[in-house]
Amino acid sequence: MTETPLPIVLVVAVALIDVDGRVLIAKRPEGKKLAGLWEFPGGKVEPGERPEAALIRELREELGIEVSESCLAPFVFASHAYDSFHLLMPLYLCRRWDGVVTAREHAGLAWVRPEKLSDYPMPPADEPLVAWLRDLL
Repeated sequence: MTETPLPIVLVVAVALIDVDGRVLIAKRPEGKKLAGLWEFPGGKVEPGERPEAALIRELREELGIEVSESCLAPFVFASHAYDSFHLLMPLYLCRRWDGVVTAREHAGLAWVRPEKLSDYPMPPADEPLVAWLRDLL
């Protein structure tokens, strides 16, 4: 029996790290899939869009901040099969941005110490990234 291949969805995410070494996570709003769970900010890469450009766009839209591509450091990626698609999600690290982080599309934001990230319920694709951040930071 052969498996039906799932479409691959490319999503980019970022671990924004403040001067105190805390990581920003965002709460998914009501009405969205996985509402109420905490995630790393980011979003889908549009056709023909580079991952870094997508992340810069998403951070502007979601958080109201400006990020330079040179401040995005590729870190690790998640690969997770959901029921109807397979998610591939590179996670970038970013320690510098312009503007004040504001929840424009999320139900809430939290700056969390890496060792406390596992206290926040996250989507299955985000969960494995926590250990990497905890080990690095």
